[in-house]
Amino acid sequence: MEISARNSLKGTVKQVIHGSVNTEITLELAPGIELVSIITKSSAEKLGLVEGKETYAVIKSSDVILAVD
Repeated sequence: MEISARNSLKGTVKQVIHGSVNTEITLELAPGIELVSIITKSSAEKLGLVEGKETYAVIKSSDVILAVD
């Protein structure tokens, strides 16, 4: 994976809550340290984000972007 953003945090998907349009993803970065991101439902499905999947939180400005490889 190559990306221009400098802030990338590796974590594991802890919780997935699907809404009608958006999905809330909770990543566990370390024991007791969590990060929450809201992305489109279609993006969550395309990335195959499910509990237990290793995922990256990519932080660029005020946005948090999720990436998998």
